[in-house]
Amino acid sequence: MRVARDTRTPTRMQSVSNDTFGPLVAYLVPGATVLTGLSPFLPVVQTWLEGSTKDAPTIGGLLYLSLASLAAGMTVSAIRWAVVDTLHAGTGLKPPKLNFVRLHGRVDELRLLIEMHYRHYQFYANMLVAVFIAYGGYRIHVGIAPPGLADVAVFLLEPIFFLTSRDTLRKYYTRSRQLLSREPPPQRSRAPVA
Repeated sequence: MRVARDTRTPTRMQSVSNDTFGPLVAYLVPGATVLTGLSPFLPVVQTWLEGSTKDAPTIGGLLYLSLASLAAGMTVSAIRWAVVDTLHAGTGLKPPKLNFVRLHGRVDELRLLIEMHYRHYQFYANMLVAVFIAYGGYRIHVGIAPPGLADVAVFLLEPIFFLTSRDTLRKYYTRSRQLLSREPPPQRSRAPVA
C-alpha cells in the first residue's frame, strides 16, 4: 500500500489581505465597538482595553480581546440579520431570487461582488447595531447627564450607517441579480461552409 505524499506548499500565517480584510471589518470592528461600550460593566474586558505603563496590555489580553470581539461581532451580525435585514426587506429592498445553476464559471465574479458590496454592507449594518448597543451601555453608565459629544456623534453616525448599509445592500442585490440571471451566451450553430 502506497501513501500519497502531500506536495503542497506549507501553509503560512496569513497577513491582512483582500481575503481577510472583509471579515475583519465586518465582525471584529463592530464587536470591539460593543465591547468598548459595555466595558464599564465587564471588568475583565475593561482590563483588556486599558493600557498603563505598569499594566501594559499583554499578548494574552490581545488574544482574548480579539476572540471576544469576534464573538461579539458574530452576535451583532445575528442581531443585524434579525432586525436590519428584516427592516430593509420590509421597506422594499428584498433579496433577489438567484439561480445558482448559473453560478458555474462565475464564482470569482460573485466573490468580487461579495467583497465589493456585501462585506461593506455587513460593516455598515453591523456598526449600526454595534453603535446602538454601545451607546445604550454608555448612557446606562453615565446615567442622566446632559447630551455631550458622544450623543451628537451617535445621532450623526446612526443615520449614515443605516443609509450606507441600504445603499451597499441594494448594489449587491442588483449586481448579483445581473450576474446570476444572465442567460448563457447563445450557442452558435456551425453552418456548413459552401
